[in-house]
Amino acid sequence: MSFEVHAAGAVHVFDSLECAAQKIAPICENCQCRILGHGLQADGQFFCCAHCARTKGHAELVDHV
Repeated sequence: MSFEVHAAGAVHVFDSLECAAQKIAPICENCQCRILGHGLQADGQFFCCAHCARTKGHAELVDHV
């Protein structure tokens, strides 16, 4: 059973959620992990947490609990 994901003007077909996450989820600019859930963004960069954002010079970003 496959499913389609429409994102950024493209259509992707997957047979598992894990494959979709590996293809579509953004990667943290600091630690290179896949961001699944609520990440942070600054100046076009994605971060998995405020710690990684601060490491790259974005002191204004904070984690939301």
